[in-house]
Amino acid sequence: MKTSTSDEKHRIQSTARNQLDDLDFTDLLAPLSHTHEQMQINTTSVAAVSSAVDFNIHMGNTSILKYNTENTNQTNHN
Repeated sequence: MKTSTSDEKHRIQSTARNQLDDLDFTDLLAPLSHTHEQMQINTTSVAAVSSAVDFNIHMGNTSILKYNTENTNQTNHN
C-alpha cells in the first residue's frame, strides 16, 4: 500500500479540481449570456478559439439550456 504526504494529497486534489474546472468551461456560456445576441457572440468566439488550438467541440454532446425565455431563435455552432 502506498502512503503519501499531505503535500502529495494537496497536489492531487488541486489537479483534480483544475481538471473539473476545465470540463466546466462550456457551462460558463449560459450564465454569461442573457440575450440571444450575447449567446451567439460567445458561441462564435469559443468556436474560433477552440479551432485555433485544435480543440474540437462535439455538438452531439453539447446543448444550450434556455431558462425563462421567449426567444426561440437558434444559435449557430459553426
